[in-house]
Amino acid sequence: PQSRDLARDFRVVAFDPRSQGESEKPAEGHYPERRAEDIKELVEHLGIAPAVLVGWSLGVPELLTYVDRFGTGSIRALVLVDGWIGGDPDPAREAAYRKMLKQAQLDRPAFAGAFVRQMYKKAQPEEYLREVTAESLKTPTNTAVCLLMNIQGSDWRPVLAKIDKPLLYAVTPWQKPQAEMLKARLPAARVEVFEDGGHALFADEPERFNQVLRDFLRAGVAAPL
Repeated sequence: PQSRDLARDFRVVAFDPRSQGESEKPAEGHYPERRAEDIKELVEHLGIAPAVLVGWSLGVPELLTYVDRFGTGSIRALVLVDGWIGGDPDPAREAAYRKMLKQAQLDRPAFAGAFVRQMYKKAQPEEYLREVTAESLKTPTNTAVCLLMNIQGSDWRPVLAKIDKPLLYAVTPWQKPQAEMLKARLPAARVEVFEDGGHALFADEPERFNQVLRDFLRAGVAAPL
C-alpha cells in the first residue's frame, strides 16, 4: 500500500537488505554499521541524495547508525517506524530478549509464524500471513539471530543530537515512552501514535499511515515528482 500510493507523487525505492528477501545471503556484515553502509552505497548508486530514509523496526537503529557514521548530508528527512532507540539497562528485558532468540534457534518455522502473526493488531488474510512468514524464513536462522543480537543492549539516544533534518517517528502504544523521550530531545520532531495498529502499523492502518507520511513529505520535506 505504501509503494503503490506514494509512487503516484514521489520516487519510491524499496530494497531487500543483505540476507533478507531476494538479496544475497553473505556470511558477513550482519551488524548495524555494515547495514548502514549498504544503505549509503545504495543511495549513492542510485544518485538520489538527499533522500528521505524510512526505516521500520530493525531499520530504526540502522538509520540512526547511518546518521552516526555518515552524518545527514545525504538525508532530506528521516522516518522512523516503531523501532527501539534506546533506554537504560533493564536485566529483565534483556533476559526476555535472550529467551526469544533461543526460541528462534530451537524452532525457527514455528517462531517465525508466531512472530509474524503478533505483528498485526487487525485480522489479516491467512495467505498474506503465510507469504510474510515465508519471506522471513529466507533469512538464515543464524543470520537472523546475529542481526537481532547486534542491537541488544545498544543505545542510540546520543545519536539524536546529530539529527538536524526533519524527523517523523511513528509508533504503537508500547513505544510511547520512546516517543516521549525523542520529543523531549528533539522538540521539532513529529510524533504519531497509532493506537489501533500493531508493530506492522502501516499494514493495520495503511490509509492513515500513508496520509501521515504524505503530509510530512509535503510540509517542505520532499518535492513531488
